[in-house]
Amino acid sequence: MSDTRVRDERADQLVEAAEALFTAGVMSHSGHANLSARLDGERILLTPGHVRGLRPGQLATVAFDGQVLEGTLRSVSAEITAMHTAVYRARPGVGAVIHTHSPSATAFAVAHRPLPCRTEPMLRFGQAEEVPVVPWGPRGSDVSVRGIVEVLERRPTTSAVLLANHGLLVFGPDAAAAAHLVVAIEESAEAEIAAAAIGGAVDFPPDAREAVRVALARVAS
Repeated sequence: MSDTRVRDERADQLVEAAEALFTAGVMSHSGHANLSARLDGERILLTPGHVRGLRPGQLATVAFDGQVLEGTLRSVSAEITAMHTAVYRARPGVGAVIHTHSPSATAFAVAHRPLPCRTEPMLRFGQAEEVPVVPWGPRGSDVSVRGIVEVLERRPTTSAVLLANHGLLVFGPDAAAAAHLVVAIEESAEAEIAAAAIGGAVDFPPDAREAVRVALARVAS
């Protein structure tokens, strides 16, 4: 597949993912988010600083070192390039990264509380464990990026992290998978908060993960 075709395909996927997040109602009032997709081992596509009404031609091609190779980025997006590329470096299988300020997930981030996996969508969409919290650091700073990398090293199977006092960072094989997980995490956070009012959420039985895996395999076969 040609480089241009790959870029166009990834751009369309990011636009569709951004639209899906707004349709699902998981965005903050401001609609703030940034999304990226891996092009290869050295470059990503990154949203330009806004995602409401995003169009493919607005995406920038950015090198892992932060250099903008094509398109333009607002300063607010340039700040977070290192946050995205840190995930791609740490996880070679990751094809897309999404950062949002989804309200209920952000409540857990502000409270510095990991989000337990107690809803089936989280199991099904790739987060069969709690979402850990990365210690706070200024946006895009070395402190923040190091914190993300350290948590990813300690939690090699997590597909998401909560950024303390900030928001949610989710990653997956492609933009659609990452967006599905953002929705699952936000719904789970909402459910946790609601359940607290009626006695608190309850953990899955010990064999839940394997039961879901078997069910998914049966449908796929």
